[in-house]
Amino acid sequence: MVKKRSISILIDSEVFFTLEKRAKRELMTIRELVTDILRRSVIASKRKGYEEPKIEDKFIEYFSRHSRGRKRKKGKKKRR
Repeated sequence: MVKKRSISILIDSEVFFTLEKRAKRELMTIRELVTDILRRSVIASKRKGYEEPKIEDKFIEYFSRHSRGRKRKKGKKKRR
């Protein structure tokens, strides 16, 4: 038997209204919708694992030491 736990969250009224519309569209209650969203999020995070956030700043991307940073040019090496 699965033990269920309860939590309380505070959300903006705009977010609540959006969740209400989505729940109505998917024929669910808000509680069922939030549970489904959380369940899907947990499943997705188990598959991917941790991903580093993408860098939007070109300056940091250019001078980054990480492989995701500056892209090296491909081509022939020059001989001296």
